[in-house]
Amino acid sequence: MNRVLRLLTAGAAQGLASGVAPRLRAATRAELHGTFMPVGALRERFLAGEACDVIVTTPAMLEEFARDGSVEGATIATIGRVHTAIAVRRGDRAPAIDTPERLGAAVSSARRIFLPDPQRATAGIHFVKVLRALGFYEALGARLSEHPNGAAAMAALASTADTDCLGCTQATEILATPGVTLVGALPAPLDLATVYAAAVCTSARDPDLARRFLALLSSPEGSELRRAAGFE
Repeated sequence: MNRVLRLLTAGAAQGLASGVAPRLRAATRAELHGTFMPVGALRERFLAGEACDVIVTTPAMLEEFARDGSVEGATIATIGRVHTAIAVRRGDRAPAIDTPERLGAAVSSARRIFLPDPQRATAGIHFVKVLRALGFYEALGARLSEHPNGAAAMAALASTADTDCLGCTQATEILATPGVTLVGALPAPLDLATVYAAAVCTSARDPDLARRFLALLSSPEGSELRRAAGFE
């Protein structure tokens, strides 16, 4: 029977985990069982006792978990940073978003805007703040299409029959979703780059396997995979 590694991760790392899974299988004959969700939901699930071997989230959250003994602090390893970005349905015109004014023009003219949970998803929380700063949040109203996570938001954007739509989530989730195109990161000073890290859980069933997977995620040899997935 193959070994199984249980991964609990922020949605931003889903594409990277999928890319690393074949390398894990080749090196250890182990299968990856990943659970992907917004950072806020991840924290709730982990504190409620979600079983996992490796966890991927923000460094600050991992340090918190290390202090309470839930993860091995010595294993915390930075994966990289991810920009919150804009997407369009593949084949649709990509608007200019390189300044706050152009981003404002793009969102104000969009037929629908797809975004992740504005209460618990990093990108959703931030994008609502951006829309408020631009002065468009209240006016957009029903044109905002909220989804449980970035992957679901991008899948909905990819499948919509409407033209002139936008999506906003982590760049990694955009790159991992067929049918959507990455337009670019939010412009300064509205941009947000979130750093993600990984650690081995103290409850890991197979700590050696967990460390092997962590090395594949964060080692210099995995830099090409991380860049392709959208990490800097």
